[in-house]
Amino acid sequence: MPPPFAVPRTLETSSPLHAPAPHESGLKHASGEALYVDDLPSPPGTLVGHIIASPHAHARLVRHDAARARALPGVHAVLFAEDIPGENDIGPVIHDEPLLAEGEVHCVGQAVALVLAESAALCREAARRVELEYEVLPALLSIREAVAANAFLSEPHTIRRGEPEAALATAPVRIEGECMTGAQDHFYLETQAALAVLEEDGALRIWSSTQHPSEVQAKVAEVMGLGRHQVVVEVPRMGGGFGGKETQAAPFAALAALGATRTRRPVKVWLNRDQDMVQTGKRHPFWTRFEAGFSEDGHLLGLKAELISDGGWSNDLSRAILDRALFHMDNAYFLPNVQVTGRVARTNFASNTAFRGFGGPQGMYVVEEVLNRGAERLGLDPAELRRRNFYREAPAHRTHYEQPVEGNRLPRIHAELMASSEYTRRRAEIDQFNASSRWTKRGIGYQPVKFGISFTTSFLNQAGALAVIYADGSVQLNHGGTEMGQGLHTKMRAVCAHELGVSIDRVRVMNTATDKVPNTSATAASSGSDLNGQAVKAACETLRERLRPIAARLLQVERGEAEGLAFASGQVFYPARPQRSVSFAEVTQAAYLAQVSLSATGYYRTPDISYDRVAGRGKPFHYFAFGAAVVEVEISSLTGEHRVRRVDILHDVGNSLVPSIDRGQVEGGFVQGLGWLTNEEVLFDEKGRLLTHSPDTYKIPALGDVPEEFRVALLQHAPQEDTIHGSKAVGEPPFMLAIGVVTALRHAIAAFAPPRTEVHLASPATPEAILRAVEAARATPR
Repeated sequence: MPPPFAVPRTLETSSPLHAPAPHESGLKHASGEALYVDDLPSPPGTLVGHIIASPHAHARLVRHDAARARALPGVHAVLFAEDIPGENDIGPVIHDEPLLAEGEVHCVGQAVALVLAESAALCREAARRVELEYEVLPALLSIREAVAANAFLSEPHTIRRGEPEAALATAPVRIEGECMTGAQDHFYLETQAALAVLEEDGALRIWSSTQHPSEVQAKVAEVMGLGRHQVVVEVPRMGGGFGGKETQAAPFAALAALGATRTRRPVKVWLNRDQDMVQTGKRHPFWTRFEAGFSEDGHLLGLKAELISDGGWSNDLSRAILDRALFHMDNAYFLPNVQVTGRVARTNFASNTAFRGFGGPQGMYVVEEVLNRGAERLGLDPAELRRRNFYREAPAHRTHYEQPVEGNRLPRIHAELMASSEYTRRRAEIDQFNASSRWTKRGIGYQPVKFGISFTTSFLNQAGALAVIYADGSVQLNHGGTEMGQGLHTKMRAVCAHELGVSIDRVRVMNTATDKVPNTSATAASSGSDLNGQAVKAACETLRERLRPIAARLLQVERGEAEGLAFASGQVFYPARPQRSVSFAEVTQAAYLAQVSLSATGYYRTPDISYDRVAGRGKPFHYFAFGAAVVEVEISSLTGEHRVRRVDILHDVGNSLVPSIDRGQVEGGFVQGLGWLTNEEVLFDEKGRLLTHSPDTYKIPALGDVPEEFRVALLQHAPQEDTIHGSKAVGEPPFMLAIGVVTALRHAIAAFAPPRTEVHLASPATPEAILRAVEAARATPR
């Protein structure tokens, strides 16, 4: 063995943490080397699974006959509900969603049968030959229709503080109204996909494009009547998820598993874009009625609001999504007297599901609508009115559900961003421009965000990891989080490399799989890095401590000095004598020869998370993430078109694990929020059929929609206590910054009206909606 100190006398230590880095799959994404479920080599004999979906929003399934389809050469099976060996249910929380329809269908696109054949073309031909007879039933196709019919999926959930009725009765300025926020399609680049292979003893191995492999494992086991130990789910990576693959990947994996078991052949179920958009749920539309009272100087004295979401035909995650909307009704503002109530309506649409923000955007939109109308009525700059209503530091200020607002960075972010964006000067210049421009107007808006981080279902706040070191010092890392392009694997590799003191290229992050890390939660709620990072850290710490005495022996340091050994830059050394070091690989080889275990699991659970739903009190979040945006827009009163001229963002990510990844999340979240609020309009016809079911009719933001000037900065010197290396979650909070676009549009539209005119702008603010708002503003009496 070479001497343990054959290294340069000056040892430079470095860590990949808190430093910019390329996405670990970035080159593979660009080159096509990255493998997704549909890219995996198909096992010999793989069959195509094709779903026959309901053409009706609500109907009774009277008769089905697949004899003609089954007679086609190359068709191996046509399966219905009666062919399911276990439970015909894939509801993630409440058992109200059959995998294949039984008796009734409840939306266009609901799965009725599964065709298994040797090609997609043959599947389609077989589907045409399946005889299905329906008796069409009345359908509920709007929230208002559901409310009128008393059709709900949940009981009311109310959070109350103070005396809102008294505050409203005595408020000098009182407003009331309603607002709607629309649906949004996830439009992930990779549509839903699953490949199932039957193994020995009836076991199943499934490759699934899912954010929640453990839930896919559980639902497949239930559908097939198996124990979870007989089902392994693996996720190579996803081409986007945004919440749409948190629960709604499970049915396609279960159908593939059913087909593989019945035919004893591998089965792939993959949806094309039209099928995916028709058959899967979307962001929940919300209808809200509100009353609010302000003081003459713009303080919000009282607020009452009733939020009703469109859950679609089954529960999915609608109750938890509604809860988060209620939790985020306050956003950045202290509400001294408030009552917010929410309920989930049952309609005959595909069951709506998780989407980035998970109800938070819909709840925030309401209070921002209230503040915008209040500012317009009072003749105040909306940015100033928002500042006056900010939360102050805990314990004086608590949320309406009584969680202290600790580590409040709203005032600091406001001061820094208002200065860096030159808000005051630009607003004055915009007002001058509008006074001299007849057809084109500009607007500017300030949007703060306070977003709670944690799963609001407490037991989901847990994660596991498995780290494996080989004798040559290379590392394989397994954790329960899934990679969907957001950079989670990049961050976890950095955490692992930092804890073990090795270079990034010595750590390989493995596909997420249920046989490596069991019982994990979905990669959702912006908690992927928080939860899995702590689990990875714990696993690596265990391994490092096992290696410490081995390294001490190689370095010939005293027993008492072993605790002080540093692991960095691929070396182990005593900081007081850095010229003497031993390589990490030498330590691991020695540990192997000394029969020391080189694999370890790590586990983490978020502490002190609880909420009493009946009382409407508790601490549902571990901490809050903060941010703010200044948005400038320009509109044409001739066409209703708008463009975003400039966006300035200052966002709080704590002590960022990988700043380049976090910056990308801030940019992407804002643009996706911009799409929801402006050009992504989901439309159905009078029979409940989706009209916007492909890119030719559904418009997500394109390059031309991105702000001409996009200035994004991460808040500096802002570590967060009790998180993985002082970092904060970043996936969802930036999405809500885009609500500032609405404030800016309202400012531009108000330029067509007399002072103190309330603007009535629908969401999404399409060109048609902007034109209607402009015409209403022009018609206001002067």
